[in-house]
Amino acid sequence: METSQNQSAPNVATASIPDTLAALHVNPDTGLTHAEVDTQRKKHGYNEVAERKAHPALEFMKKFWGISAWMLELIMILSAVLGNYTDLAVVTALLIVNAILSFTQEQRAAGVVDALRKRLQVNARALRDSNWQVIPARELVPGDIVRVRPGDVIPADVRLLTDAVSVDQSALTGESKDADKQPGDVLSSGSIVRRGEGNGLVILTGAHTYFGRTTELVQEARPKLHIEAVVAKIVRWLFVIVGAVLGAVFVLSLVRGAPLLEMIPLLLVLMMSAVPVALPVMFTVSMAFGSKELARRGVLVTRLSAAEDAATMDVLCVDKTGTITMNQLTVTGVTPLAQATEADVLVAGALASQESNQDPIDLAFLAAAQAHHVFDGLAAATPVSFAPFDAKTRRTEAVVEQNGQQLRVMKGAVRTVAEACGLQPAEIEMLDARVSASAAKGYRTLAVARGPANGTPVLLGLVALYDPPRPDAKQLIATLHDLGVQVKMLTGDALPVALEIGRGVGLPEIQRVADLKAASGQKGAETADLFAGADGFAEVFPEDKYTVVKHLQAAGHVTGMTGDGVNDAPALRQAEVGIGVSTATDVAKGAASVVLTEAGLTNIVTLVEQGRTIYQRILTWVINKISRTILKAAFVAIAFVVTGKFVVSAFSMLLLVFLTDFAKVALATDNVKPSKNPETWNIGGFIIVSIVLGIAMVAETLFLLWIGWTNFGLATNNDALYTFSFLMLLYFAVFSVVSARERNWFWRTLPSKVFMLALSADVIVGTCLTFVGIKGLAPLPWWQMLAIFGYALVSCLVLNDALKVAMIRWLVPNAVSGNQ
Repeated sequence: METSQNQSAPNVATASIPDTLAALHVNPDTGLTHAEVDTQRKKHGYNEVAERKAHPALEFMKKFWGISAWMLELIMILSAVLGNYTDLAVVTALLIVNAILSFTQEQRAAGVVDALRKRLQVNARALRDSNWQVIPARELVPGDIVRVRPGDVIPADVRLLTDAVSVDQSALTGESKDADKQPGDVLSSGSIVRRGEGNGLVILTGAHTYFGRTTELVQEARPKLHIEAVVAKIVRWLFVIVGAVLGAVFVLSLVRGAPLLEMIPLLLVLMMSAVPVALPVMFTVSMAFGSKELARRGVLVTRLSAAEDAATMDVLCVDKTGTITMNQLTVTGVTPLAQATEADVLVAGALASQESNQDPIDLAFLAAAQAHHVFDGLAAATPVSFAPFDAKTRRTEAVVEQNGQQLRVMKGAVRTVAEACGLQPAEIEMLDARVSASAAKGYRTLAVARGPANGTPVLLGLVALYDPPRPDAKQLIATLHDLGVQVKMLTGDALPVALEIGRGVGLPEIQRVADLKAASGQKGAETADLFAGADGFAEVFPEDKYTVVKHLQAAGHVTGMTGDGVNDAPALRQAEVGIGVSTATDVAKGAASVVLTEAGLTNIVTLVEQGRTIYQRILTWVINKISRTILKAAFVAIAFVVTGKFVVSAFSMLLLVFLTDFAKVALATDNVKPSKNPETWNIGGFIIVSIVLGIAMVAETLFLLWIGWTNFGLATNNDALYTFSFLMLLYFAVFSVVSARERNWFWRTLPSKVFMLALSADVIVGTCLTFVGIKGLAPLPWWQMLAIFGYALVSCLVLNDALKVAMIRWLVPNAVSGNQ
């Protein structure tokens, strides 16, 4: 198979256009048939390069490397030296199970990401069986006729058949200057079309392309998350504090003559409790689980950090077309000028359109021409050239041959076309008045002109187009406002059109972006406030979006931006939340952090809510981690100072760390109410709440230990003491996380089934181990176990929960009101 392709490839790659078409047996007007596609695929395979992945065995072995793994391994060595072979076996088992669980969860998360990557792969427009269709780029085969447009990533090595294009090959050659390509030139896989459009012939695919690979749109990376940096800082301080406390205990132990080898394992375990053993898994699972849920609801995540960024977003800039409106333009009125007729206007407008582009304006003109049968009885027009819409020229134009004559037809912005026709300023002002009257009704007006190929065209008439608002747009904008997100509409339409649409969807304060740009010359905060106070911007060029984002960010806003074109890429990259809409070009999707699969705002509401849900789950982990680290370290240290002995064994503490930390991975599936306000990384108030809760639990556990010490004979029975302390810390861990998962009273929301099962398994396994009795954990009477359980429940879910709610209402009032 490979040999035959390699033998034919050089000929196809260097031959002329006719020879290439003949070699691949394809008609450029009809494309390949399905049978021919199947034949080519059997011969050449799919248009892809196999992805190289690290061997799973190597990934698994990495789980035995790192600070928490090193501490467990050091404890294993010390246990072997001390002859504690039972501890050695248990710690070895814990290390292996830890690695298996971590590896399994990360592989599942990677599977979710891979599924998203497949849904985000580049598509291509291909001509097959005489019909243009959009197909995944991996399904292309040599001989396919494809259409390339600005913003497209070239999906394979393609020989250009028609028209001229300019492509960016910097990702492949390192040259920043765009390369101009003429018919007969090869467009290399992975390059990006910047200007122009045309048809091309696929000549090489997959590993046989000139650069040896196909460029995939999405390169999944896991950037460092904001909350991850915050947590890392917190953990560093916890590590220092716990280290200082245990250092003092270590010195005091030496003074008291405690056996050095026996106390080191416990101190190591306590130090390990400050290390976030399950943190990487927790973050990965939370983000992947959230991304999977978003994908199910039509939002594809290209960066796992996107959902986290969406949690903090407080301003969203959205394109009018396709997001607020239906993106289904229809011709609602034709106004002929001079001696032209309505049919003349529609004919010229249709000739200046191209169906293969699937452009909404082009399709509206073609549909109107077909509905009015304006081509009936006219001689066929043969296309000579076509210049697609460009943001700089603001028009499309074509040269066609009809009845032996070449004609130039164009359609576009009224002022632009009028100036091309040589109209005087006074005449243009009269046209502007007509446009304004039409815009007041929400209509968009274009001008149509026709003339000789090399002469000045004549203005034939005006065409009114209407793109109705989506039925749910007003309600969804109101929903976003309720979530604390300002919505700003961006449109290239004239101000009157934008005002009419804006009023209908609840965005009445629309301003010209030119006016705001002029004001941006002023210094100070007034400029930023001017941008923040508007509900939208009219007469926006693609490059203006970048300016809007920068000004909003300068005012301190976390900004989201929707986009679909190649010129939107800078703004999408600059915005904290770049959103590629369903019709976005490949370049826009590559710049965005999320891609929508459906039109409208529904999926953006989903993105905001899901992002805040993920944030709340991780914040629960942070609150619980701080309070429980304080509890474990301070409880052991203070108890040692008071009693002169360690009240918990290294083995039981290891078991506790293992049971509780990995059960908290289930937090990634917990039921959480998204906040009604944008989140913030300034979580100082929550850290104070966590510290106070930790201190409260230290006091409660020491009081219960005193009761057990004085009434249950724990002073003379170390195994019973270890069991008592283990159960106390276990039950406090379970109930404290039930309280921490809510910013309000713990009963306001029910935990997820998976989370409840994980916590129940903690309690059952821990209780059963102590009930049957294993080495170092003597069985306790059932009533003592029940008493410890009840004491922990009342302490965490009554006393501490009330303390938590009171402190959050005092320090972080929005956290409680936002989750009512």
